[in-house]
Amino acid sequence: MKITIENIPPGGEEEIIIRMNQLSPEILSLIQALKTDRHKLNGYHPDGSFSPIHPEDIYYFETVDNKVFAYGQKDILEVKLRLYELETRLGGGDFVRISKSMILNLSKVKRFSPSFSGRFEAILLNHEKVLISRQYVPEIKNRLEL
Repeated sequence: MKITIENIPPGGEEEIIIRMNQLSPEILSLIQALKTDRHKLNGYHPDGSFSPIHPEDIYYFETVDNKVFAYGQKDILEVKLRLYELETRLGGGDFVRISKSMILNLSKVKRFSPSFSGRFEAILLNHEKVLISRQYVPEIKNRLEL
């Protein structure tokens, strides 16, 4: 695949042109990612205040007691979206579903190791460990091209 980047003069309109022989799932994911503003996530603090969340800073999203939380290096913030909404919004990038209650940022994984009963374990850069359900292991292997 050839990628060409051109600078435009100030005030010029940005444009993306996709030339393809066939519409593949990868190109569909790319189009979806381009259409979705990936940086419009708000994280809510326990006191009710909120701050913008940059997805690249998140290690994983998890549902606990019907609430979705974003786990970063230091902060845990509530997100007012459902996991399936986050999966749609962040899909095609580094985020992948690893269980019914968790979406993992693959760029924050230090290593993977097999676990019991066909599961995998992901050791994150912050040394935290998360389990990957066996039903999601094939998707992880596919994403990692194993």
